[in-house]
Formats: sequence, C-alpha cells, structure tokens
Amino acid sequence: MSVKKPRFKRILLKLSGEALMGQRPYGVDPSVLKTVAEEIHGVQALGVEIGIVIGGGNIFRGLHASEYGMGRVAADHMGMLATVMNALALGEALSQRGAEARIMSAIEMNKVAEPYIRQKAVTHLRRGRIVLFGAGTGNPYFSTDTAAALRAMEINAEVLLKATKVDGVYSADPEKNPSPEFFPRLTYQEFLKKNLQVLDMTAVALAMGQNLPIVVFNLRKKGNIKRVTLGQKVGTIISGRSR
Repeated sequence: MSVKKPRFKRILLKLSGEALMGQRPYGVDPSVLKTVAEEIHGVQALGVEIGIVIGGGNIFRGLHASEYGMGRVAADHMGMLATVMNALALGEALSQRGAEARIMSAIEMNKVAEPYIRQKAVTHLRRGRIVLFGAGTGNPYFSTDTAAALRAMEINAEVLLKATKVDGVYSADPEKNPSPEFFPRLTYQEFLKKNLQVLDMTAVALAMGQNLPIVVFNLRKKGNIKRVTLGQKVGTIISGRSR
C-alpha cells in the first residue's frame, strides 16, 4: 500500500504552553506531553523537517505582569524562561521516543540550550533533528506567535502550523459563544480586518509580508498534525488567497 507523501517538507509548529497542561490547572501533563511527542515523531518519520516554537502560558504569562505587581519587561523575561522549560520537557519526551532533538534559546544559557543561530538551526533540520526554539524572540513585548512567524521565515519553513484547542478560526470564542461562524479560509487582510483573536496580529502581518501560509487547527484531535502536514482539509488556512 502506498504512503501518501507530505505536502510540506519543512514546517514550523507553534504550540501553546497551555496545550501541555491537559486538564491540569498548571504545569505539564505527562500523558499529554507523551501524546504530542509521539505525534510529532510520527510526522518526522514521513521525512518532514520540523521546527517548534512553544509558549509558556502553562507556567507564566508576561501579559499578567500587573497582577504580580511587576513591570512588563521583567514579566516577559520570566515568560521566556517558561518557554525554555517547556522546550526542555518536550525535547526530552521526543528523545525518549528515538527522535533527535535540539533546544535553541534566543536568550543565552549555554548550560541548558544552544544559543539560537539561524544557520545552525537550518543545519540541524537538514540532518534530521527536530529543533525547539525557546525564549521567544528574546525581546519583551513580542508574543510567541510572533516568534513562531519570525522563526518560520528564518528557517524557510513552507507553512506555520498554529496548534490550538479549537478546530480553527471562528468569529468568536466557540467555548463561550454557542454559534460562532467558522472560517475554513481567510486572507491575511480578512483576518486583520475582523480583528480575530486566535493569533497575534503582529504574527499575521509578518506572515503576510513574506506570503507565509498559516494553518490554525485543533491539537486535541489526535492525528491532526499529520493530517495538516499531508495537506488534508483540517482547520483554517490563512494565506494571500481567499479560495
């Protein structure tokens, strides 16, 4: 039986920190971590080169700085460190499943992760290693969505895959609104004009500048990472074309 070839050769997968929590209120759920690692490893087995940007919201979110009585810059740096913790957890889970993973950080911490160098990251990908990019862009005031768009363009990824807890882009939060409109496809301009909240506006603007397609899909449905990579109709496509 023939195996369908993946549509994309190199992808950038954006995972939220919350995706690793499962049903827990905080931290990482081991069973979720295992499942996500298995799915990513399975996609790599198809010959796909994978870069990953992961958020830190399951540990700390810089946007909540005022709640802690601290400035945004310090809070964002704490959030960046949280993303490195998540990258280490996922990297270890991938390694335990036989995948070769490398952690690269936008903030230098040589005892923990390699410093992010674009050409070195590309070399890792070409050699079949999964690269996890930690610490966002290394700068405050930028979301990990924006970091994902930036890294995707730097490594020449063919697509940015935004994994969420819903099936794609809706007109309103489907967990709060009983009948929101689902958008199977949007142009960058439509997304920005509608002020949709599932993805950071700066990230979408960056992607638009380089015509980088974005697919927003539900990570909670097992096998979706593979389905998207194979080019199946899953989630919402954001690109320069309306059809």
